[in-house]
Amino acid sequence: MGQVYFYHLTRSSVDGALQALLPRALQAGWRVAVRGREAERLDWLDQKLWLGPDETFLPHGRDSAPHAQLQPILLTQGVPANEPDCLMAIDGADLTPQEIAPLKRACILFDGRDEAATAHARIQWKALTGAGCAAIYWSEESGRWEKKAQSGGQ
Repeated sequence: MGQVYFYHLTRSSVDGALQALLPRALQAGWRVAVRGREAERLDWLDQKLWLGPDETFLPHGRDSAPHAQLQPILLTQGVPANEPDCLMAIDGADLTPQEIAPLKRACILFDGRDEAATAHARIQWKALTGAGCAAIYWSEESGRWEKKAQSGGQ
């Protein structure tokens, strides 16, 4: 079963964290899906990723566009068509233990300055670890990423 990494963002924005994590996932040879809750937010993220410098371009597309299944990074609200190795949830999007099982990694990114987002992440942690998913909680509060908690797995 894949591991779930919880990223408690206190210094980075969600899009900033994605721009750091997505290249690493691609370098590992993974296909990635980024799941959000709102189409408008994913459209905004799509545009933001297109506007980056050429040398750091992240090949991606929306699930509503043609050939979604071929995208190295797919922005989606639902079940990813690109058969990802890694599924990243943003803005409170949910993941199920059944989805996590075949993945190499799942990530939940949440804004630690938003009490509702933090509370939702706690609920997700309890539900996923309670279902047997291995989870690691990462915090950037000190200025660098530190592992703060781990449940199950390695």
